[in-house]
Parts: sequence; structure tokens; C-alpha cells
Amino acid sequence: MTTQFPRITIETRRGGKLRNIGSVPEAAECLLMNWPIHDSAKLKTARQKCLDALDGKETTSECRLAFIEAAKEARILVDYPTRRA
Repeated sequence: MTTQFPRITIETRRGGKLRNIGSVPEAAECLLMNWPIHDSAKLKTARQKCLDALDGKETTSECRLAFIEAAKEARILVDYPTRRA
């Protein structure tokens, strides 16, 4: 099972630097060790989905979606505008 997913860009607490998260292990590490919010329902859900994905009990896509929702809540998601042709 692959743990890679399309990258998600977040803003870190260290000087507003950007960080790309592109796998379940990266997402789990970020949620567990470097998250700016310490307690919320979306954070708990994202942590659990990432840990479950590492155990093969959840899909990589579900982990990614939960991570995005938690990042939105923490106001660290970098959402690049879509270019129109």
C-alpha cells in the first residue's frame, strides 16, 4: 500500500515558512508533533485517520482530506488560487 498523496502546503510556526506534506507518515508526524492547535475535534479526527492509514485501516485519501480540514481549522493551509486559461 502506498502512503504517498498529492502534496498539501502548510505554513509552519517557524517564521511562516512553507512545508509540503506528501505522505501519511509526514502528515501524522506534523499532526502529532508540530501542530499549532493542541485540542480540537478536527485535529483528533485527522490524527486518528492518519494513524489508521498507517495501519492499513483507512485510505490515504481519507487521511489527506482529514489533514486538509484540520489545516483549514488551524489557519495554516496554503490554498493556491487556480489559474484560468
